[in-house]
Amino acid sequence: MSSLFLLSTALLVMLSPSGACAGNPDTCLPAGIQSTDVVAVRVARGKAVTVTVAEKLKELKARCRKHKLVDSEGREIRFYQLIGCWGNPPDDYQQQLERQATELAKLRKRYRVIEMTCDPSGDQRMRAGPPPANP
Repeated sequence: MSSLFLLSTALLVMLSPSGACAGNPDTCLPAGIQSTDVVAVRVARGKAVTVTVAEKLKELKARCRKHKLVDSEGREIRFYQLIGCWGNPPDDYQQQLERQATELAKLRKRYRVIEMTCDPSGDQRMRAGPPPANP
């Protein structure tokens, strides 16, 4: 009976995520974020090339530590969904963009922030620019 208990305990330890998969960043992704989601779109040689969450996490050498996603320096990673891809922007779009900039600045003080593009297709025509600087 005790050998069966030891065997089952050993099997549970081997199969548990705290073992070999503990560093796998996918296990710590927040709800609503998948490794295949598009983070950014870059134009290379006239073609739009997408950058996925998985690629960005690999670039940052991210890992899962104590159930938190961290970069190579141990700084916690947070995802932020950008706004600003409006075909016809709302009346208060400048205030919305200012609020977003303020939130991002605050988050960057404490976390490594991965900004999720508002337009995974790469269509630049729909993007609102940053609010104009106050003279």
